[in-house]
Amino acid sequence: MTAHDAADLGERVGALVRDVPDWPTAGVTFKDITPLLADGAVLREVVDHLARHGTGLGGVDLVAGMEARGFILGAPVAVALGAGFVPVRKAGKLPGPSLAASYALEYAAAEIELHPHTIPAGARVLVLDDVLATGGTAAATADLVERAGGVVVGLAFLLELRALGGRGRLAGRDVAALLSVG
Repeated sequence: MTAHDAADLGERVGALVRDVPDWPTAGVTFKDITPLLADGAVLREVVDHLARHGTGLGGVDLVAGMEARGFILGAPVAVALGAGFVPVRKAGKLPGPSLAASYALEYAAAEIELHPHTIPAGARVLVLDDVLATGGTAAATADLVERAGGVVVGLAFLLELRALGGRGRLAGRDVAALLSVG
């Protein structure tokens, strides 16, 4: 895909992402990707684009997607890459032993977990989510993957909210976003 094609896809994605003001709390503008998910042609292009990024990382064994929209995008990207998928869940959602990490969102604090036995030592992992905002969820996920023995080869996002500075929390890592806004 050329830079022009990526820019065109980014524009189409931007047109399908709906802003929901003051949700889930006052002052936060939620980025609703459900209109994009409902557009099969654009969704396929997004998955293909994210998979191409993963291919360019020199091989991906696993895609780690964060609950919940990271599941929706991460699983088909994993299939496209011929890789496995590791769900990173909200605290208390995984049965049995898990690793946990706490982090701050732009409007709250939260905790995520993953099953460490799903990541073999040295596995090359692409961390994937829909939105890069403050970087808290992504940094916590990368930490969990590495604590489980995996190697984070890159982080990919559908949308980056530049004003919230999330990329700075991921300094030194390969970070890609299909669309970057304000």
